[in-house]
Amino acid sequence: MPEIQAAPYGSHGIFARLAGGEVLRYRALMTSKRTVGIVVAAGTGTRSGSATPKQYAPLGGRAMVAHSVAAFAAHPGVDTVIVVIGGDQEEAARAALGDVTLVPGGVTRRESVLAGLEAVAASGGAQRVLIHDAARPFLPAAVIDSLLAALETHGGAVPVMPVADTLAFGADHLGDVVPRDRLVRVQTPQAFVFSDIMAAHRNWPADREATDDAQIARAAGIVVALVEGSLMLEKVTYPDDFAAAEAKIAASSHVRTAMGFDVHRLVAGEELWLGGILIPHDKGLSGHSDADVALHAVTDALLGAAGAGDIGTHFPPSDAQWRGAPSSRFLEHARDLVLAACGRIDFIDLTIICEAPKVGPYRDAMRARIAGLLRLPESRISIKATTTERLGFTGRKEGIAAQAIATISIAEFTR
Repeated sequence: MPEIQAAPYGSHGIFARLAGGEVLRYRALMTSKRTVGIVVAAGTGTRSGSATPKQYAPLGGRAMVAHSVAAFAAHPGVDTVIVVIGGDQEEAARAALGDVTLVPGGVTRRESVLAGLEAVAASGGAQRVLIHDAARPFLPAAVIDSLLAALETHGGAVPVMPVADTLAFGADHLGDVVPRDRLVRVQTPQAFVFSDIMAAHRNWPADREATDDAQIARAAGIVVALVEGSLMLEKVTYPDDFAAAEAKIAASSHVRTAMGFDVHRLVAGEELWLGGILIPHDKGLSGHSDADVALHAVTDALLGAAGAGDIGTHFPPSDAQWRGAPSSRFLEHARDLVLAACGRIDFIDLTIICEAPKVGPYRDAMRARIAGLLRLPESRISIKATTTERLGFTGRKEGIAAQAIATISIAEFTR
C-alpha cells in the first residue's frame, strides 16, 4: 500500500495525498449512479444513562436518529437513505422514522455497517455512499457537500476537526504530553466510492474490529481525503450531552407560524371524513379526494410554515391519481416536508366550523388520529368546534369549513 501523507489541517478542502504529492484518483465502475446515506443506529447506547437506546431518545421533539435521517433526506446529493438497526429495534425505528428502509445490523458497529453495505449491493449498488453514526444528530449540509466533492478525486473522505485540548498519557498520574500538531479528530459521515468500501469491508478479517470505516478503507489501500468537519457533529454519548444538544437546537432554531383554511360542500351519497375519521352522517363532503376539510386545513398550514406552497400545488385536482385519495396521505406528505427541512412540528390548532354534525363526540378520536399521522403526542394537537350562528353556507348546513394554525421550528445549523 502506498504511503499516505496528510497535509496539515486548516483550510477547507482535500488533504490526503500520495507521497510525492500526486493525487490518487479512483474511477470505479458502479451498477448504479445513486448516492446512498447509511445511518448506523444499531447500538444499545448504555453510556447515555437511558433505558431507551440513545438513538431513539427524544431530542428536540423527535428521536435523535431522525435528525440525521432528515438531513440526508433533505440533501439534493443523496438519493436514498438506509438505517441500520438492532435486531429488536424495528418497532422503535418505525415509530421514529416511518417508511425509511431499515436493515438489521450486527453485534458490532463493523458488522452493522457491512449489513448496510450489503443491503445497498442487493438493491442495485451505488456510486457513492456516506456512512454516518446516529449519535451525531446535527449534520450540516455543507459537510455533505465537501465530502461528495472530495469523492471526485478520492476513494474516500472524512470530516475532521483540530485537537484543541492537551493530550497526555495517564492512568493514576499524568504522563507525557502527546504532540497534537498533526493530530485530528475524525467525525462522520465518512464518504466512499461504494464499490471500493464494499470490497474493503468484505475483505476485512471477521475476528478484528475497526474504530471506523476509514481504518478499513486505508487498510485496503484507499486514499482517504480530509475535509473540514463541524462542531455540530459532536457525538451525543453521555447524559450531559443531551442537555448540550438541546441547547444547540434552541440556539439555532427559529419559529414559523402559518394558517390553512379549507371549505367543502356537503352532498348526499358521500361518506363524511372529518379529522381523519369516518363520521356517521346523512351527507358527506364533496371533493376530488375524500374531501376531509379538517386534514386539508392542517396540511395547508404545515405547507405554509415550511414555505412549500399549498395543497393544490402538491396534489392538483386535475391529476386523476388523487381522485378519492385519503387526505391522510396529504398530511403525511406535509409532515415529511417539514421534517426534511430539519423542522419540528410544535403545535397544531384546528377549528372546525359547521352546524352539523356535532364535533364533540368525535373530538378525541380526531385528535388521536391527527397526532398519530404527525407522530406527535396528543398534547400538541388542539381541536375546537364552532358555528356561524346559522349564518352563511355553514349555517344553512351546505358545507363545512376548517381553519388550522401550525407552529413549527426550523433548525438552521443544518444549512
